[in-house]
Amino acid sequence: MAAEFPGSIRVRTIGMRATSDPVIWAYASAHGFSIVSKDSDFQQRVALHGHPPKVIWILLGNCPTAAVAALMLSKLAEITAFELDPTLSFLALS
Repeated sequence: MAAEFPGSIRVRTIGMRATSDPVIWAYASAHGFSIVSKDSDFQQRVALHGHPPKVIWILLGNCPTAAVAALMLSKLAEITAFELDPTLSFLALS
């Protein structure tokens, strides 16, 4: 998926696996990242504060990482359009 989503990183890769949501939010905002999460907390945060960062909420429930990757690849055009639209803050995918 690196080719489809260049520059993306996982929080665990940068040592933030056990980091609080507000710190992840601030990091993503400061570094120009969108947040992709299955956690509804980020959806609530973007509703309260707007963007940046933008939030992509994955609505799959308990599933393997491969299922999330397959969903994101199947929605690549939708994700790209969302990322390019400066007026949008939130995208739910299922």
